[in-house]
Amino acid sequence: MSNGTDDMRGERFPWPHGATAAVLLTFDVDAESGVLWEFPDTARRLGIMSHQAYGPRAGLPRLLRILARHGARATFFVPGFTAEAHPEAVRGIVDAGHEIGHHGYVHEIVTELTPADEEAVLERGAEILERLTGARPRGWRAPMWELNYRTPALLAAHGFAYDSSLMDSDVPYRLATGSGPDAPTLVEIPPHWSLDDGEQYAWLPGIWDTAVIEGPDKLLRMWEMDFEATLAEGGCLVLTMHPFLSGRPARAAAFERLLERIVGTSGVWVATAADVADHVEALALEPVVHEPPPIDPSDLARRISPARSTDAPKEEQ
Repeated sequence: MSNGTDDMRGERFPWPHGATAAVLLTFDVDAESGVLWEFPDTARRLGIMSHQAYGPRAGLPRLLRILARHGARATFFVPGFTAEAHPEAVRGIVDAGHEIGHHGYVHEIVTELTPADEEAVLERGAEILERLTGARPRGWRAPMWELNYRTPALLAAHGFAYDSSLMDSDVPYRLATGSGPDAPTLVEIPPHWSLDDGEQYAWLPGIWDTAVIEGPDKLLRMWEMDFEATLAEGGCLVLTMHPFLSGRPARAAAFERLLERIVGTSGVWVATAADVADHVEALALEPVVHEPPPIDPSDLARRISPARSTDAPKEEQ
């Protein structure tokens, strides 16, 4: 497998305008869709639905005010169902000058879909966002960051410029959507679980009830350390937040403290995902080709433990 960052090994990634590093502020506006796909019965639970609706109704306006105070533009990944249920939230994001990205229809995990259903969901969400915003989304983020190996080619076929779901790099890269030399490419902008507020803040009874609700100070310190390391290495820090989580007052205040430091640090490019995609598209980077491991998943057990295979020789007594 080729590595699109090989040419950059030992060198600083070439950020624009003489920047040292890049920071992307991204928000997944899941709202009710964040639980409905995996837990459809929650549609009858008003408490759960109100918890999720806090995002577009209260958390999002607070976060938009914070971004405006610091002149920072962000990318908001929105499921189609969220856009239908809360069109005013989508319009508010656009009116504030931020980017809208695609995040499924009802936060479907696409590895559970047939190829036809995956394509139908992709197109349905894109049409809803285009109808509300007047522009087709240029980028996509997989719900739960789960992709099929066929997904990049599907995104390219539907006109997307970038994806932000894979986790194999500290900087963006060109992603080949097939193995042939003429296969179209996307720009991949890698996130990570440790830079997702859900891993620290998410808790719901009977849904995410094995977690511990952490305090904002813990998340702030974690992300401060990531920011420091990213700055030192000249990388790309992709923060992922959810308005129903990070939009609550104390958490939003912690985010604002971090944002103050980010925008106040010389050499940091605070960019939207589309801005980063445009920059990377213009670079002469060798595309990365992702291929499945050369093994049949059903054969894994036999390889790991040959004794479990029915045709394996029995041990002598």
